[in-house]
Amino acid sequence: MAQIHNQLLTSSKKLFTNAKKVIPSGVNSPVRYFEPYPFFTKKSDGAYIWDEDGNRYIDYCIGYGSLLLGHGRKEILKAVTDQLKHGTLYCTPTSAEIELSKLICTNFPSIEKVRLVNTGGEATMTAIRLARGFTKKKKIIKFEGCYHGAHDTVLVKAGSGSAHNGISVSDGVIDEVSRNTLVVQYNNFEDLESTIRKNKDVAGVIVEPILANMGLILPKKNFLHDLRKITKQHDIPLIFDEVVTGFRVSSGGAQQYFGIKADITTLGKALGNGFTIAAVGGKKDIMDLLSPGGKVYQASTFAGNPISVSAAISSVNTINKIKNKLYSKLERYNARFVHALDDIATDLKIPHQINFISSMFQIFFTNKPVTDYATSKKANSKKFQKMFKTLLKNGIFIAPSQFEVIFLSNAHTQTDLNQTLDVYQKALKSVKN
Repeated sequence: MAQIHNQLLTSSKKLFTNAKKVIPSGVNSPVRYFEPYPFFTKKSDGAYIWDEDGNRYIDYCIGYGSLLLGHGRKEILKAVTDQLKHGTLYCTPTSAEIELSKLICTNFPSIEKVRLVNTGGEATMTAIRLARGFTKKKKIIKFEGCYHGAHDTVLVKAGSGSAHNGISVSDGVIDEVSRNTLVVQYNNFEDLESTIRKNKDVAGVIVEPILANMGLILPKKNFLHDLRKITKQHDIPLIFDEVVTGFRVSSGGAQQYFGIKADITTLGKALGNGFTIAAVGGKKDIMDLLSPGGKVYQASTFAGNPISVSAAISSVNTINKIKNKLYSKLERYNARFVHALDDIATDLKIPHQINFISSMFQIFFTNKPVTDYATSKKANSKKFQKMFKTLLKNGIFIAPSQFEVIFLSNAHTQTDLNQTLDVYQKALKSVKN
């Protein structure tokens, strides 16, 4: 694989200089920035993206997990192309919305009714509003390092770009809002139980069942089951934020994977395989609170737009059609890669931890297990950045932050993974030196 020298990215450098003149910090999302400047993408296909200078990268960011089926999946592009002939936005109901909603409810038995929205952040914001409307209570419990979007209630000790940039509570979030967000330690049931017992006005508990915005952090044995049990005991709605895990870890998300039913579920990313769509769904008595039938208000011009809906229908149908081969292949590829990577790091005597599940993994440069926000933050992020830059220069693109995840897609081949492992070996040697 040809080496890519950052100083030769002349087109990206010029574009970034121009971008900073009209876009804050030159990017439209903070997670896209890395020093000295990000490359600018021109096209994509399958497991690959190309920058404006013609360099090809094997893509393991893959839309931050959105592109489970890979870039440019033919069935999805055909569905969208066919819909384009009939229109792009109606702002009236369509039969396709019913079809997609039925697919979601079939894949997620805990979802009896669903409302389509545009983004994961919009979905979690609506989920929290529903929980408050249902219980008539104010406080929300979230877990350190979980990222549920960039709205006020959940932007407290959040993961993803917030953690990467060292922002515990964002400027602009008023104290009255953040005071109603109770933050507890992930994988610490005693902390959760104590917080619930001390607060009688908890409207809901929101959690990423698998943390994918603090690096990758897995739930300890029985943690999610205990979480489900205590929320039932106290009549507190449990919100599973499956924006990342929905359709990725299984066709029924983390709920199917772990055998748990949430009261409210949020979906996004792989739902549309690269198209802008998300959803919030749950029990009928909760979902029926949404306006106009109920008094919990939510609205959006672009919700249920026919382009994204057609993409999502095709995405879910494709996943359901190939799921028996899809998930077993991705798990096999991922486990094989991680074990080989672990062997390389061990042979090089580099202190490390690798967390992995299904089609996701992340390496942390630390000699202690990474099980929560605190242990993730203690990993050596400078070594991670050094590794990232070496990977990038050699044609491997992963998310540029320790607090993100490496994702496999159905488009990745064993050849891609073998080439990637060779580059990781070079990158780990650079970390050791």
